[in-house]
Amino acid sequence: MNSPAIAFRDAMQNTFGLLDWLPIADGSIHRFHVPGDKTGTRNGWYLLFADGIASGCYGSWKASTSHTWSSREPANTAEAEQVRQRVEQARRQRQAEQHQRQQSAAEYANRLWRDARRADPEHPYLTRKGLRTHGLRQRGDALLVPLSRDGVLVNLQRIYLDGSKRFLSGGMVKGCCSTLGAITAGQPLYICEGWATGASIHEETGAAVACAMNAGNLRPAALALREKHPHASIIIAGDDDRQTEGNPGRTAANAAAVAVGGLVVFPLWPQDAPADLTDFNDLANWRAAQ
Repeated sequence: MNSPAIAFRDAMQNTFGLLDWLPIADGSIHRFHVPGDKTGTRNGWYLLFADGIASGCYGSWKASTSHTWSSREPANTAEAEQVRQRVEQARRQRQAEQHQRQQSAAEYANRLWRDARRADPEHPYLTRKGLRTHGLRQRGDALLVPLSRDGVLVNLQRIYLDGSKRFLSGGMVKGCCSTLGAITAGQPLYICEGWATGASIHEETGAAVACAMNAGNLRPAALALREKHPHASIIIAGDDDRQTEGNPGRTAANAAAVAVGGLVVFPLWPQDAPADLTDFNDLANWRAAQ
């Protein structure tokens, strides 16, 4: 019969893939590298208890996942209560660890933002996207896009010369956004995915725009903005992922609009527009090239 540590690792490997180490059964939270994640990151977490019914929890901060495991079903109410208490302990430890990671990332974001220079208007990414800097800053070759929650800087998205993008490790993203323009009661507030899309909308309309940074954050960001700005006229400006199965951009935009009672708009593609265009920045650049 496998030891609890081996059985627990087997369960973890079903989720994450091959792990070449054994979990420590000390009831404390531990971090680990998730196979496939960026080298040097430790986005995985686990807790394992070996006494009584061997049980534990594990997941990924990056993927926002959580799983529970036990070596067998509880035989009575006392054992069931022990497992329940352990799951609750894991939840509290995980929340405390996540809060600490987010606080550290926010402090680092504020230091980077404070010490960074104004973005170069000729930065290759801005040039390719046909955009102004809109207050972005720059550290080395990387553009810094500020992410805020309730008006407080909590994270940065770094955009590199090749267009690749990275948030600060451990930083808050869910419910956060990067804004362009002033949000005013009764006036349109566009909420979109990426910063370049938001900058294009802002330059075209002059309206306030909040960039949620990805499709998965459209709904959380929209809900947070609706709570803070109850009288804003929210319009979700969705990506149209026409060539991706299920069209995740359109699906997420529609769901966000329903959640906040807002409107939703998508790019209107001319008949001769290439099929690989997906967002309002793509459309603006294609039109400018005609």
